[in-house]
Amino acid sequence: MTIKMAVASVVISGVLAGCGTVTTVLQDDAQATQTLRRQKTYCQSIPRIYSGLAHDFCLLHAPPDATGFLVPFVLLDLTLSGVLDTVALPYTVYRQGVDGSIRVYWQSAGG
Repeated sequence: MTIKMAVASVVISGVLAGCGTVTTVLQDDAQATQTLRRQKTYCQSIPRIYSGLAHDFCLLHAPPDATGFLVPFVLLDLTLSGVLDTVALPYTVYRQGVDGSIRVYWQSAGG
């Protein structure tokens, strides 16, 4: 394996690991919303249909100090999430009907 191939595989793995669609479709709800809670977004739920795009837009709809360094990556991920959300559409339509939207749970101040 050449160095270029190794670097390309690391970059692709990193992008896919942070991809909104991969995050929301392939993980359970608690793990999928972990980044949103950590970035203190204002979103309370994400629809399962086109959930990757919704996840990215929620990251962009966070306080500026929380996501300032993430904005270029989120903007890059919007295209990838749009494509993968379209591929996953039959599955996510079914899951939306069965399970409803993904809730972003906030921990109360007392606990």
